[in-house]
Amino acid sequence: MLAKAKGFDVFVSDYGSITDTYKAELEEANIAYEEGKHSKAKILESQIIIKSPGIPETAAIVKKAIDSDIRIVDELEFATHYTSANIIAITGTNGKTTTTLLTYHLLKSAGYNVGLAGNVGHSLAKQVIDDQYDYYVVEISSFQLDGTLTFKPFISVLLNITPDHMDRYEYKIENYVNSKFRIVQNAGANDHFIYYSGNQLIAGGVSARNIEAQMHKVSLADETEVYADNGLMHFDGFSISQSDTVLRGSHNAINMMAAVKAALLVDVPEESIRSGLKTFKNAPHRLEYVTSINNVDFINDSKATNVDAVGYALESFSEPLVWIAGGVDKGNDYDLIMESVNKKVKTLVCLGKDNSKLREAFHNEIVNLLETDNIKDAVKSSLEYAQAHDVVLLSPACASFDLFNNYEDRGDQFKAAVWELKKEFENKEALS
Repeated sequence: MLAKAKGFDVFVSDYGSITDTYKAELEEANIAYEEGKHSKAKILESQIIIKSPGIPETAAIVKKAIDSDIRIVDELEFATHYTSANIIAITGTNGKTTTTLLTYHLLKSAGYNVGLAGNVGHSLAKQVIDDQYDYYVVEISSFQLDGTLTFKPFISVLLNITPDHMDRYEYKIENYVNSKFRIVQNAGANDHFIYYSGNQLIAGGVSARNIEAQMHKVSLADETEVYADNGLMHFDGFSISQSDTVLRGSHNAINMMAAVKAALLVDVPEESIRSGLKTFKNAPHRLEYVTSINNVDFINDSKATNVDAVGYALESFSEPLVWIAGGVDKGNDYDLIMESVNKKVKTLVCLGKDNSKLREAFHNEIVNLLETDNIKDAVKSSLEYAQAHDVVLLSPACASFDLFNNYEDRGDQFKAAVWELKKEFENKEALS
């Protein structure tokens, strides 16, 4: 839509199917489109291709376009040429959405004229057609960063880097690191880079590069510009207790410190920040409290699709855990969380069509290990093995596509099963 509004002759090609809603938008804008195929001759006539980030450069039509010297960019790269707003861009293997939403919330609740874009919110390209905002807070993935050439955020945030999407990056971690650091490839002396210094891949990446932006460390160990210790997050001249916020766990302390530092850099007042940290509501499926049954808390962390994210989740609880995990394994190294599992997990419920890797990793480590391919059975079994003040944690460590449409579907089905079980439990109590 942005390209059309700026006078481009636009053609949309989707190898899959296009929804009826989007077709109606394209037709109303008089934009030609095709679905179920890529017309090579038509596509290779282009001067610029705005590629979906999910399509790798190894795709046949993309390789042909590259060989034809056609410029290929991401939607975010294209959109930033049509806005003068300050962009706060946030990336990392985990925590992007929480930090993006929180940063947006801190600015919005302080009265700033701010938009939300990228992997959350509305399309940046669609928003800059009218370009009504002074700031955009943008969640950006490595796939999207791969399509940037001149992208230059005012504030860049890098939360963490752990192995993920290795199939996309030739199973070379340095390729993935290089992708993440594209966020500051064009940063200048007036721009800012907020990063978590406790991540070895980030620390190594910073040391290996000449980054021109003003640097702002976030730490859990060193008393640097922004750091946390003993439950307190320390900023420029003031501190905030994590217990006075709605997010738990050291990973969320990092997320909050990064968001607060970004807000401080655009002069959001301290009192507004304190208030915003108390009123923030995170996106679903991220350590989301569902309800309690017989004094057992049920937590939906379906977004945790890798071992690193599960490690954060396990670290967030002091209570004994009944852990529901499983799905499509993405090459997980479960040794990375073995210590936490040994310390905190009393029962593992394996939820997937093929639970062999989970079973092999933990069958000697956990007292109770169950297997199922049914979400209702998983929830019911979890309650049977839980005692009062235990926590049932859905934190799968795996993709969802064996049993569910996506992680949202998995989380929604989990929540529905929990509420159904609670209703059954309450009905039994009423009859007794």
